[in-house]
Formats: sequence, C-alpha cells, structure tokens
Amino acid sequence: MNRVVVGLSGGVDSSVAAATLHHQGYEVVGLTLWLMKGKGQCCSEGMVDAAMVCEQLGIPHHIVDSRDVFQANIIDYLVSGYEDGITPLPCSQCNRTVKFSPMLKYAREQLDCDRIATGHYARIRYDETSQRYQLLRAVDRNKDQSYFLYDLTQDLLAASVFPLGHQTKEETRRIAAQLGLKTAQKPDSQDLCLIEAHGSMQAFLDKYINQKEGEIVDLDGKVLGKHSGIHHYTIGQRKGLGIAAAEPLYVVKLDPVMNRVVVGNRDSAGRSECVVGRMNWVSIPEPTTPIRTEVQVRYRSSPAPVNVIPLGESRVKLAFDEPQFGITPGQAAVFYDGDVLLGGGIIEKS
Repeated sequence: MNRVVVGLSGGVDSSVAAATLHHQGYEVVGLTLWLMKGKGQCCSEGMVDAAMVCEQLGIPHHIVDSRDVFQANIIDYLVSGYEDGITPLPCSQCNRTVKFSPMLKYAREQLDCDRIATGHYARIRYDETSQRYQLLRAVDRNKDQSYFLYDLTQDLLAASVFPLGHQTKEETRRIAAQLGLKTAQKPDSQDLCLIEAHGSMQAFLDKYINQKEGEIVDLDGKVLGKHSGIHHYTIGQRKGLGIAAAEPLYVVKLDPVMNRVVVGNRDSAGRSECVVGRMNWVSIPEPTTPIRTEVQVRYRSSPAPVNVIPLGESRVKLAFDEPQFGITPGQAAVFYDGDVLLGGGIIEKS
C-alpha cells in the first residue's frame, strides 16, 4: 500500500503529484504513456520532461508504447464520429480506456503495485453507507477536472489517488518552484493533445477525412452558402460560418446524409430534452426511477437543473427546466449533487 505508480505527462501537475507522494514517504514509480508522435505534453517532449523529473526525484521511470491503443480508441473514434456528424469528446474516453485502465494493468502485472496516481484536479472518498467510492469535484472549482473522469469504474477509483484535488493551481506552481522541478514554469496545455500536435482540430481531421463541399441552409432549407465539410462545424458554433445574415446565426444541426450544415438563431439552438447513452453511474447505484439533479452538458457550462428518466440499457432521457443551448451529440452530460459526481454519459440526440 506504500507503493504507487504515478502517470507522468511531462506537465507541472503530474510532476507535483509525483513529488508530493514521494515526499510523503511513498515508494513512487513514474510511468509515461507514449500516445503519438509529435509535440505536446503526452508526446516526445513530454516524455523527456517526465524522465528529467524522475531523475530529479530519484525515482524509476517507465515508458509504455500506447500508440496503437490511442489510435484505435481515440483517433479512429474521433474520425468516425465527425464523419457521422457528431462532435466526440475524446478526453473522458482517453482517461478510462487509454490511461487509467492500461496504467493500472501495467502497475499490477509488471510492477506488483495496486495503486496509481495522476495530476488530475478531483477528489475521491469512500462512502460507508453505500459502500461505493465517490468522485468529487476539486477544491479549486476553476481547475476541477472531474467532468472528464465520469467514466471511471469503481475498481479504478478504488486504486486511484489524486494528490492535487485539495489544492489550487497556484499552490501547485508554488510547490513545483520550491522543489526546483524542471516543469515548474512549463505552460499549461490549452488544447487537446491532438490540436497541440497538428495545430488545429480542422488540420487534424483534414488528414483523415476528405473535404466534401455541401450547402449551408437555414431551418426552411434556404441555401445561405457553401461549406467544405461538415466535420469543420459543431452544434452551437457561431463564428467562421462564412455567411452573411441580418442576425447572428448558429449551427443547430449537422446532416451527414444530405451533407448539410443547418443554421438558425440562438433560440432555435436551444433544446428542452435529450437522450444520453453509455451511462456510467459512479457515486451512486444506477437509478431505476427518475431522479432530480443537476447536469453539465459541456465542461465549462454551468450546472443546470434536470429530471433524469431511466430508459434502460444504460440510457437516460433528460428533461431540462429551461432549454439548454448547443446540446451536442457526442459530448458528455455529467450529473452532480453539489460536489459529488453521480455519473455521466454521451449525448446521443436532442
């Protein structure tokens, strides 16, 4: 129980997580997953920085080639989603299938260790009443990353440690500077690793999806302009449409069959209901009757009151108190009761 494998991306957060556990007396082993070629915290640059931090701390460092896993579970998943007119959220899928599960498997099978840690800003606690591990928001709400961890299982939560969940980002930077870590002043990643590596999401997608010109139409089917591929657009998008109109227009639907981008005013982009699939109930058992809670339909969206109606087969229907803007198939809907993350899933349709 005194041994822990820490996932190191080469950023300041994971570096401080490793350093914190090391100074608390844990026997720490650094582990970096090689996800793809190119720049970025998870790639060659990150592996070098992670190795240097391990050398500073005097701990062993392992690198696991995970490029095939990343290709199958993230890149192929993203490409097929955008081709079908949805906007996938790769981070939650990456955390469960590419990072946490493979890390714990490697720790158990190769390092005889049953504990893993990361630099995520979130908290875990065990609830005696329900006998379940619960996932909680971080103390620093501005940095909270629990939204991206909703898909973790009880086994993964039981084995995971989040050393930064009780501190602010400023405290993390201060600790890194005090310890003289190589990554102390390293800038935070601002985008998905794929965007960092390719310059933009459009540039990444254009490597895999052929551009196919189509029409931009209004809700009545009137042609307003042309597009070079529906994968360049997402629900709720306003900027970069390349059309002139008397009022601001937003993307309200992507039609892969007709190869059309449908636009409308802001009110037409609001939805009162949606269906969420691939549900994972984290902190509570799966409900069998409707529950009242709050939901975030995007990472930075405010929690909205909602009625959650079970549909069976890991699917639920959401009925919002007020229409929500930009409900996007492929994105995550994550449910909270205060700081406790109840569960989450992928938006299927509105």
